[in-house]
Amino acid sequence: MLIQTTRDDHRIAWLTALAITIHIAESALPMPLPGVKPGLANVITIAVLIKFGWRLAAWVSLLRVVAGSLLIGTFLSPTFLLSLSGALASIVVLALLSQLPGRGCSAWGYSVVSSMAHTLAQFWVAYELFIQHAGLFHLLPILMTVAFGFGLISGWIANLMLAPRGVSRICRDTD
Repeated sequence: MLIQTTRDDHRIAWLTALAITIHIAESALPMPLPGVKPGLANVITIAVLIKFGWRLAAWVSLLRVVAGSLLIGTFLSPTFLLSLSGALASIVVLALLSQLPGRGCSAWGYSVVSSMAHTLAQFWVAYELFIQHAGLFHLLPILMTVAFGFGLISGWIANLMLAPRGVSRICRDTD
């Protein structure tokens, strides 16, 4: 039985490969706080959401987490569980925001809310599964502030990608 692939299948594969590349490159960056990363692969998810809808964005995000963790060697580890929980929370808020009347949010709005949902979900999973200590809650304001800042940066990059004269060729619909 021959399975036909669609244009969306090719688009998801290509954009997921791009997001995985960014994810892997980012994992090699030294960070001042353990577990804190800029989340630049989320730029691809936001661009896909705006150009092609939340379903394709969900595929790209989830495939990036699974394939990226397989390539890095963290599949089914605590790192994978944290990454997956963050991605799922991010997808849920992106799906809800994309249903707002009008055009939904801007890349900035999607990115900031997504980043903060991602961080909050990871924090909750870390607390529930790994570190059930009240002192952990002292880190939450710092982590959420960092998430807000990185969300702004990612939103700015996504805006540049989606700009008519920007590097939007990555996400241009060739139909």
